[in-house]
Amino acid sequence: MDRGHTDNGDLTGFTGRGGLGGPAGPVGPADPAASADLADLADLADLDGRITGCRACPRLVEWREEVARTRRAAFADQTYWGRPVPGFGPPDASLLIIGLAPAAHGANRTGRMFTGDRSGDVLYAALHEVGLASRGTAVSADDGLSLHGVRITSPVRCAPPANKPTPEERDTCRPWLVRELELLRPSLRAVVVLGAFGWQAALPAFAQAGWEVPRPRPAFAHGTRVTLTSPARLDLFGCFHVSQRNTFTGRLTPAMLREVLRTAASAAGLTTRPYDG
Repeated sequence: MDRGHTDNGDLTGFTGRGGLGGPAGPVGPADPAASADLADLADLADLDGRITGCRACPRLVEWREEVARTRRAAFADQTYWGRPVPGFGPPDASLLIIGLAPAAHGANRTGRMFTGDRSGDVLYAALHEVGLASRGTAVSADDGLSLHGVRITSPVRCAPPANKPTPEERDTCRPWLVRELELLRPSLRAVVVLGAFGWQAALPAFAQAGWEVPRPRPAFAHGTRVTLTSPARLDLFGCFHVSQRNTFTGRLTPAMLREVLRTAASAAGLTTRPYDG
């Protein structure tokens, strides 16, 4: 991963209208770590902290910070996170959910995966309905939401223009996901991958993290299940992404999402509850 530049210029410590900040406070100087340095990160807290300083992809840095400066009218009184977004959930999670990338006015604003946007509304509602989240809404990083045995992450950590990272940006960001998988490996038993982009990005990461991925690589499909058997059993589940395009058209229904989550949770050894809605 390119070290990028390490000077935030006039953004350092800048908050207020048009500023950058978020749950951890104002933006400070970017961490200049390269991917070669990630092996020295012994836990997820260290990894998450390192992720938030990454400036390796100029197009993504420019976009995430421009969005944070200009902001959407509905959030004009809020200070945007405007940085890479780390994973969310306990460090000993047995179930991992992999998305695509932060939304410009969702996680790029709130600093937490799938928080503050309609895709997150769908995902967290389903997680709560099956007993894997403490509440069914996610509006801010300090809203009290907690996950039960589940962690949520993405292969690209910065909000991309038009919600479309380039293949180069995806590959540049991969070492973060690889190290996250390595640190989760002692407890991880199942993974839900949301969408074809996430699937294509995740399979090489699993291989680099030490799992044997079948060749030819399995194709993405909703409801597909692939079992990796080395170095430890890991069940991968495909699920349509919780994007508005899928949920508004009925391509992905709440019942379909709950079914995938419940099946994956069972593979991960987690207890779920029946949905009584």
